[in-house]
Amino acid sequence: MTALEVIDAYLAARRSLGVRLERGGRYLRQFAREMDNASLSAISREDVARFLHGRNVPTATWKVKRSSLAGLYRYAIGRGIVTVSPLPDHPPKFSPPQEPYVYSSAELQRLVDATAVLDHPASRLQAMTYRTLILLLYGTGMRVGEAIALRLCDVDLTERLITVRNTKFYKTRVVPSGPRLSERLAAYLDRRRRLALPAEQSSALFCTRTGHGLCYRDVITNFQRIRSAAGIITLPGECRPPRLHDLRHTAAVHRVVAWYRAGRDVQRLLPALATYLGHVDIRSTQRYLQMTPELLHEANQRFAHYAGPEVSHVRP
Repeated sequence: MTALEVIDAYLAARRSLGVRLERGGRYLRQFAREMDNASLSAISREDVARFLHGRNVPTATWKVKRSSLAGLYRYAIGRGIVTVSPLPDHPPKFSPPQEPYVYSSAELQRLVDATAVLDHPASRLQAMTYRTLILLLYGTGMRVGEAIALRLCDVDLTERLITVRNTKFYKTRVVPSGPRLSERLAAYLDRRRRLALPAEQSSALFCTRTGHGLCYRDVITNFQRIRSAAGIITLPGECRPPRLHDLRHTAAVHRVVAWYRAGRDVQRLLPALATYLGHVDIRSTQRYLQMTPELLHEANQRFAHYAGPEVSHVRP
């Protein structure tokens, strides 16, 4: 059996048990392509090591790839397709995780404006698609994968609600959209419905000119074109530039800053923010709230208010 035949059988078996393996499935098919779809028994430890390492310095993706391959090889060994696993026993030394980037309001506007770089006569809706996607990610704090998986029927403009289905933790949640975001979505939907609707109202919200859903990898590539055109560069000490996913961090931090400025009880509201973002517990949300200058300033202002003039005027 070729690698792809084994992978298809493995994925079918796992999915019959209710396991989606969407990301893992993508990595496994990438593995088959890079191995020229050879039989699993012909793939060496060196071949596997090169696939896991990738083109650049190893990152946390190494672990995801290895986990995906580990499941595949357990399946293959259990069925006598191979006798041993060629996976490495120990992980390499990883580069430090990338620090979340919090876009300023001015940078967000520059990103929106820079979507014009995607204007193309053959795909007249592309720039508007990415403009709306950026606004949606910032306005709702959705994950990128959640946003590009949305269907037309998931957007209720009357109630200003968006249904996010089958999320990272296999749950569905309903996210409100503000009036300005709803206006942008309405304008986009008017144009989107002029394109093909392969599955009618279950067709992809964000799509290509053929009406089919966007590919995650293409979305990331096009965003980097937008970011570059917006003049947002890699920070000193970072080996990678700010990401599309950082709009989620930005949405969370800006929301907490707004609560501080409005005098709200932030600690009491954090569980609500966790639910809104689709986190399983508040600890995941707290990791998003790094101390930006704005957040630190508002926290200090709150401390000064509660501590009183005697403490707030003390200088370190």
